[in-house]
Amino acid sequence: MFTSTLALFSLGLLTTSVSAFDLSKKDNLAVYWGQDGAGNQQSLSYYCEDDTIDMIPIAFLYDFWGPGDLPEIDLSNICGSWNPFPGTSLANCQSMADDIKTCQAKGKAVTISLGGATGVVGFSSDSAAEALADRVWNLFLGGSSSTRPFGDAVLDGVDLDIESGTPAHYAAFVNRIKSHADGASKQYYVTAAPQCPYPDAYIGAALNEAPFDAVFVQFYNNYCGLNAPSEYNMATWDNWAKTESANKDVKVYIGAPGSAASAGSGYVNSATLAGFAKEAQEKYSSFGGVMLWDASTAHTNNRFDSQVKNAITASAQSRRRDVDADDYTPSSNSRVFRF
Repeated sequence: MFTSTLALFSLGLLTTSVSAFDLSKKDNLAVYWGQDGAGNQQSLSYYCEDDTIDMIPIAFLYDFWGPGDLPEIDLSNICGSWNPFPGTSLANCQSMADDIKTCQAKGKAVTISLGGATGVVGFSSDSAAEALADRVWNLFLGGSSSTRPFGDAVLDGVDLDIESGTPAHYAAFVNRIKSHADGASKQYYVTAAPQCPYPDAYIGAALNEAPFDAVFVQFYNNYCGLNAPSEYNMATWDNWAKTESANKDVKVYIGAPGSAASAGSGYVNSATLAGFAKEAQEKYSSFGGVMLWDASTAHTNNRFDSQVKNAITASAQSRRRDVDADDYTPSSNSRVFRF
């Protein structure tokens, strides 16, 4: 009985010690899940079994206006339109509810990502953008609907990975989501994944007009990728965060491929990526961490995700120790002054 009680007590301590996602850190790792880049994608909770990942955008809600005026989502081998709610093409993925809750219980923020490279996206007006925001709130976040794809699981926010369509009216979408989140009992995040050329062609205007919490800049598939250090423009994005962003506390992440197969160009090995991140931790106050595309490829690539997370966490901890040492002032009552 004593052993069982002690074990339960220890388990309780472990459970209560799990920390929630902390946006203020400089060593967060965000990893997209859903598109099965490696061809062997596992369930969502599989990628939450350790402390590697901090935020998981589920990709993608790819069509804003499907049948029945409901959006469409595609999660590759896990869930898609082959199992829709009646009269719609919106996938019923309610079997994923427990997976999402498992990840959240381990301190990970789980969001829904809108768009993607082949997304059917865009708005004709601010009112249309606000209408989609209302639907997204009711389908995935703190609202209610009979067609919630993930059942009673409440996601932690939305991500905009907009790579096509017209750039207008996204600020109205973000502001509407933010208005729903105001006063809510939990924290909701709004992020974006602009491409590295500045300003971004599709989401750039909204980034200046609405308060995003973080941007996952795609430093790949472009001339300013990580594989072209002379064109790499993290400094530009840091300056944007401090001078142009609607939210001057916005965090900027270095977005990178999880393997060479994850992108057309821009892949670098984990040591090189860690070097970019360490430099950003030291030089850029807006830096928040690293984003990887995607979970399946990073996991298959010799746990690229874990290699990167371990490196940036060690660097952040070392930097914190250095700062603490610089700030330390011995008390006059300290033993240092007793001879």
